[in-house]
Amino acid sequence: GFFQSYAVEVDVKDASNITCLYAQWMMRFSIKYETNSSDYKNASLDLTSSVTHNGSVCGNDTQAALLAVQFGDGHSWSVNFTKNNETYRAEFITFTYNTNDTAVFPDAKRQGPVTIAVKDAMHPIQLNNVFVCHHTTSFEAENVTQIFWNVTMQPFVQNGTIGKKESRCRADTPTSAPTVLPTIANVTTASTTVSPAPTTTPKPAGNPVTGNYSVKIGNKTCLLATVGLQLNISRDKPLLINIDPKTTHADGTCGNTSATLKLNDGNSTLIDFMFVVNASASVQKFYLKEVNITLVNHQNGSVILSADNNNLSQWVASLGNSYMCRKEQTLEINEDLQVHTFNLWVQPFLVKENKFSIAEECFADSDLNFLIPVAVGMALGFLIILVFISYVIGRRKSRTGYQSV
Repeated sequence: GFFQSYAVEVDVKDASNITCLYAQWMMRFSIKYETNSSDYKNASLDLTSSVTHNGSVCGNDTQAALLAVQFGDGHSWSVNFTKNNETYRAEFITFTYNTNDTAVFPDAKRQGPVTIAVKDAMHPIQLNNVFVCHHTTSFEAENVTQIFWNVTMQPFVQNGTIGKKESRCRADTPTSAPTVLPTIANVTTASTTVSPAPTTTPKPAGNPVTGNYSVKIGNKTCLLATVGLQLNISRDKPLLINIDPKTTHADGTCGNTSATLKLNDGNSTLIDFMFVVNASASVQKFYLKEVNITLVNHQNGSVILSADNNNLSQWVASLGNSYMCRKEQTLEINEDLQVHTFNLWVQPFLVKENKFSIAEECFADSDLNFLIPVAVGMALGFLIILVFISYVIGRRKSRTGYQSV
């Protein structure tokens, strides 16, 4: 469903009570963790209204600046900055989440704090300039996705005065080629912070284009998927979003008993498909167990929708085979969100030579499908015959009852 994430504003001051580091931003985290039953769940962790910044450091010519925040039940996040004579840049982002927080991580197998560190891809920024990035950026490492938007940040502030010049991130910088956005029908504003859309009549979305996606470990392909995807949001007013393969990046993870396909359509639509193996069955089969979806407003970078369903049992096929369904299928994520799939062909395990294995087709695609109208027709025929026989027997009984003595 929809969630609320709070903006963070940190004003770090030196010993003279003068601002030396300033930052304002929004962020959230998506974390995959193992439960006591050896299943994997996805947790969403958002900033609370109460955030502290203990341990933040101003920095100087020889010491890195540090922006550190603490929030929730034992969670913390930090980024350090270095500089030279002309520029500054972020170096490493460190995130610690606490699986003892049962409200976020129910039934977590691993207990206690877990820390990950990610190298920041921020390009060098001119000293005394403010770094600004309204668009969404994300980092993935060790089953954690960190999502940031509406960032305004400046370390090594001179004389306590925030710079007036802005250095924008690449995503905020206009390009000669317009950004291709998802195909949307019956558009409605889902957040009060969204600017009004141009007053044009939207065209129907139609069926989505089929995309080819894969996940690799090194040079070896471990997951294959071909599918057309359409999101159907029924909250307030109908909203259809077609996923565009041309602007969608595929990533994910592969394992012996679980695999994940992560699709990112232009940083505006994030979809995760999680597959597992049913090892307890006499014949091992895989199936789709979980789908997670995050929608980001492309106009201001804010996250407007997050939904998941971790109790699915769709797309079942024998381990080593692939699953195929050309006809339209629907995945129910929650009461407000559905995912429609078209021309689906997927194999999340035991891919050989970068090719799909033998396909197990859904019933809608099978040749037995023609038997449905035949069976219905035969049932109606038997019903008509039964009614006729009952009518004849009833007529005979009626005539016998009125014979003269």
